[in-house]
Amino acid sequence: MTGRVYVIGAGPGDPGLLSARGVRLLSEADVVVYDAPVAAVLRWARPEAERIAVGAPAEKAVAQEAIAILLAEKAREGHVVARLKWGDPFVFASGAREALFLHEQQIPFEVVPGIPAAVGAAAYAGIPLTYPGAGDTIVLLRGNEGDADAIPDVDWRALAAIDGTLVCYAGGRQVPRVLGALIDAGASGDRAAALVLSGTLPDQETRTGTVAELFRATSDETPPGPGLLIVGDVAGLRSHLRWYDARPLFGRRIVITRSPEQAASLIEPLEALGAQAIEAPTFRLLPAEDPEAIDRAAASIDQYDWAVFEGASAATRFLSALARGPRDLRALGRVSVGAIGPSTADRLFASGIKPDVVVPEHRSDRIGEALVGSRSLEGQRVLIVRPDHLHDLLAQDLAARGAAVTDLVAYRSTPAPPDAPAAQQLYRLLLDGKVDAVTFASPTAVNRFAAIIGEEQAADLLGTTVVATIGPVTAAAARERGITPTIVADPYTTQGLVAGLVEYFTRQAEAGSVA
Repeated sequence: MTGRVYVIGAGPGDPGLLSARGVRLLSEADVVVYDAPVAAVLRWARPEAERIAVGAPAEKAVAQEAIAILLAEKAREGHVVARLKWGDPFVFASGAREALFLHEQQIPFEVVPGIPAAVGAAAYAGIPLTYPGAGDTIVLLRGNEGDADAIPDVDWRALAAIDGTLVCYAGGRQVPRVLGALIDAGASGDRAAALVLSGTLPDQETRTGTVAELFRATSDETPPGPGLLIVGDVAGLRSHLRWYDARPLFGRRIVITRSPEQAASLIEPLEALGAQAIEAPTFRLLPAEDPEAIDRAAASIDQYDWAVFEGASAATRFLSALARGPRDLRALGRVSVGAIGPSTADRLFASGIKPDVVVPEHRSDRIGEALVGSRSLEGQRVLIVRPDHLHDLLAQDLAARGAAVTDLVAYRSTPAPPDAPAAQQLYRLLLDGKVDAVTFASPTAVNRFAAIIGEEQAADLLGTTVVATIGPVTAAAARERGITPTIVADPYTTQGLVAGLVEYFTRQAEAGSVA
């Protein structure tokens, strides 16, 4: 049985620019063959999908033929293949060549358009490609798909005379050659120009000036990697329209130590504010040793007086068990609900459940006092839903107050191995001083970070960067390890953590500008 190939334009690099159709097809693919610059888009792929990197956006002829053969072979094996192309498959890319090969091989395929780099990178740099009074022409010029030094063989005099916008996909060493060719062909050295490097990515850099200024600057110092060269009056609008690199966390490398299952709630708001989120999970989540216990508890939830959730993930797992069992939310009608932490309360609210008691931080004595404040626990049946790493301290406290407690472990967490690639990457980044902040959303994350990096090394390495903790309990765990928190979130939520980072780095930027 022959599979199918989807040739998908992945855009210039920001995973948020992939089309809705592209996300859906990528999430259904068995095999993903992708250009290296769009690796971030893989977040939308299935975890079990095979991933094959094939290098740069524009491969040489021999490599390109091998890619086309690979796509056909995977499809013949019956797989659904997603071919992720940088930018748009049909704009200065080899998508048409690959599609023609699939056509010749009678392999079913579809093409999903993507945002071309010329459009995406320019918009992220705050440069419109057209503007009233700035000419009626856009010229897209191929630049970086051939030899690294060569420039396109075109009519440079005709290009220099165009009243409009010239956009060139230029490699670093090509930029001064393209600008020089324009000047030699009669283009005014006073025309506005811009060079966008790493467009739409967290390390995007935009250089502006006149054609002559950029020519001199790039001749003296070769820009790194491929970029987008824009020549025309529209480049002068950047100072008024820049937005992407004006965000409060732009360019900041911030480490997320949460498990992969929990990381998205922190990654998404950080990236929306311009940060480069680096996933370095210190642990991952596993089913409980008795995975059916949560289903049994959900089926009999109406037999309890209280249900207390210790963590958002614990609440999520319980609600999932309730949904797949014989009962639904109506079974909670007479059950009082307690939430430990604002994030847990938010998770319950999102499911239509208003907790009767919300305790801001995880301390068993305060939780017990909060529940007693609602009504006596004597003889009350209490279900506690928690992860394994929180142990049974709350159960002991409530039992001492007269409650009949069922202590339910909803899931387990296991430490990430010290030799895991993410751990090794984090160690190297910290050692090289390339991390702006490390976040901890629980004492468990702190303890397991120290176990992975090493007790003394963790304190030393984190002594040179910003440490952000989700609340005082997590901050206390950090101090016990010799780690001094720079930021303690208030409120004790991921939103509070993000707000704390924004406030801190905004103050730093203001202090730097004053200095």
